[in-house]
Amino acid sequence: MFKLLTTEGRARRGVFETVHGTVQTPVFMNVGTSAAIKGAVSTLDLKEVGCQVELSNTYHLHVRPGDDLIRDMGGLHKFMNWDRPILTDSGGFQVFSLASLRKITEEGVSFQSHVDGRRIFMGPEESMRIQSNLASTVAMAFDECIENPSPYDYVKKSCDRTYRWLERCKAELTRLNSLPETINKNQLLFGINQGGTYDDLRVEHMDKIAALDLDGYAIGGLAVGESAEEMYRIIDVVEPHMPKDKPRYLMGVGTPQNILEAVERGIDFFDCVITSRNARHANLFTDAGVLNLNNNKFARDGRPLQEGCQCPACRNYSRAYIRHLIKAREMLGMRLCVLHNLYFYNDLMAKIRSAVEDGDFARMKAEMLPRLNQRV
Repeated sequence: MFKLLTTEGRARRGVFETVHGTVQTPVFMNVGTSAAIKGAVSTLDLKEVGCQVELSNTYHLHVRPGDDLIRDMGGLHKFMNWDRPILTDSGGFQVFSLASLRKITEEGVSFQSHVDGRRIFMGPEESMRIQSNLASTVAMAFDECIENPSPYDYVKKSCDRTYRWLERCKAELTRLNSLPETINKNQLLFGINQGGTYDDLRVEHMDKIAALDLDGYAIGGLAVGESAEEMYRIIDVVEPHMPKDKPRYLMGVGTPQNILEAVERGIDFFDCVITSRNARHANLFTDAGVLNLNNNKFARDGRPLQEGCQCPACRNYSRAYIRHLIKAREMLGMRLCVLHNLYFYNDLMAKIRSAVEDGDFARMKAEMLPRLNQRV
């Protein structure tokens, strides 16, 4: 399913074959938590801005509209009219971040819905059943997400429990994929490495989950408050223990700078809400740095958001006009900003792939990093 085409140092250029199409890596997955990108962006728009993989969330879709409904509508691909790969997050992060009252046991987690307060139980089997109903391309294993920093003893127990949960996830998804009524019988499973900021726990956990021979592996529990330098250090510790013939996913990351640093360290898959979230507040990514369109100096600026950008916003509208839309609270302004940021990220990944192919990634990274940190 995954083929490594070439490398430059630890940076990797590969292809990931799935039942819903081929993914060129490194890749940034565009986050549509509830089966839509926030900012009035359709799946047709996603194709126009170069999206390869859409990411949706198990917990949110289970709560609303319900995974049974989506199954009855033919699965998530048909429901949202998207024929390319979809990765579904297991819901673990949301269970631990959104639920104010929760109880963790060996079986799973019971908690209150953040929408209507009803009691919900989710464990490995429940997460796999929901994701099977959604019929996504890749299902993420159900894990416990802990805060950084957390006490060593607790992190150790959490890692052990997450491993036992992963074994149950694998067994349940294998069973579900064998059923005649299952929509996607080729659903893939990615395991998640945990261990907080403790090197020995990270390595021990990675070695154990690698032995399960899953379809891909993620590094979880980062980008949750620790410094960027600490995150890079953890990647450096874990990466040598990740299977080289499987996709590697750094969950919830991040800024263009984070992506360049992580690609250099051997990561293939990325996702982050920062693209659409920042755009909805008129904070835009460009090759020259970050542009805050709220600033008054752009009120009479007739240039595109980024010179030479081929996104729908830059091809057709000026900074002045889009700023006016934002200030007037017209939805079109937010939509154009989101389209630009999504295009910027997808285009950045295409440039990274080309650079790794040409053996030019180190030069590209050194040239881009100083610019990306600037304010336009």
